[in-house]
Amino acid sequence: MRHILIRSGDVEIRARLLATPTADRIWNALPISGSVRTWGKEVYFRTPVSHDLEPDARIVVSKGEIAFWPDGDAIAIGFGATPIAKRGEIRFTSKCNVWAVALDDVDQLKAVYPGERISVVEAANDDTETWAEEPAACPAGAVNRQHRARRSPQPVRHCASSDEGGSAG
Repeated sequence: MRHILIRSGDVEIRARLLATPTADRIWNALPISGSVRTWGKEVYFRTPVSHDLEPDARIVVSKGEIAFWPDGDAIAIGFGATPIAKRGEIRFTSKCNVWAVALDDVDQLKAVYPGERISVVEAANDDTETWAEEPAACPAGAVNRQHRARRSPQPVRHCASSDEGGSAG
């Protein structure tokens, strides 16, 4: 299973890649970095990747799904309403390919502002077996452990299990 880390400032979000052509293309382009843009409660940034729409591309996504916006060659992460959203949905301007699922709370993106640097790196393979496969399994307030991403020289944090001193919060 392939995992990535999305990082901007103090925000770090782990994600699991899906088995899609878009995920393959992004994986092969790592590391990727860009300048944050926002649109309502959406963070997006341009990438060196180009890809066509996949058959299951959609305009409305669920919280925690990470998408690729082919019209802008950008990674898009919605964490709430966008200016064109109907009540209770995350709606992009046009269809996007969902290629990953966040394992951490994407509400952290509220702390990311336009113009900040954002990066996507491959997570270290030796750490992925300790990662929860669902965001709910990594509660807010859990104690974090330090690990290193293979393609990044800086330490990254991820959720520790409750038997490692974590606490539900």
